[in-house]
Amino acid sequence: MNVLYVDTLTYAQGDMYIIASDKGLVYIGTPNTAFEEVEKWAQKPFKGYSFEENKEKLTPYVEQLTAYFNGELTEFNLPIHVKGTSFQLAVWDALKELPYGTTTTYSAIAERIGNPKAVRAVGSAIGANPILAIIPCHRVIGKNGKLTGFRSGLTMKEFLLELERAE
Repeated sequence: MNVLYVDTLTYAQGDMYIIASDKGLVYIGTPNTAFEEVEKWAQKPFKGYSFEENKEKLTPYVEQLTAYFNGELTEFNLPIHVKGTSFQLAVWDALKELPYGTTTTYSAIAERIGNPKAVRAVGSAIGANPILAIIPCHRVIGKNGKLTGFRSGLTMKEFLLELERAE
């Protein structure tokens, strides 16, 4: 049987659900989001999986995320198990290459994946990123230097960027 293991991480911005399969981390939720939203999200890429609360399975993820949010970790060493289109996976792979404490633009990501005209599609793929912080979509800003959309809200995006600047 396919199982998604669930736990909650509590930190300064609120509680967020963390979900992993036996293969790795699949989802980090938006702070203070109802579990029903998480279930709705999971039905598409993980149809047929059941949920099981399991703090033990998620301990390594909680520990590294906590260290990151406390400013004690700059690079994650966790397996991930994301599902998406080949385009989304290419964008997410490009995001994983962004160094801690840096920012880039949507157009730079489009160029990096070899599709410079796909700036809007890059934005959509970034918006569908299921693993905030570890796949660092918060490091992508507008060409004008302004903060742009973020699944967890601009307050959270600003928090993550400031956290990384503090290093």
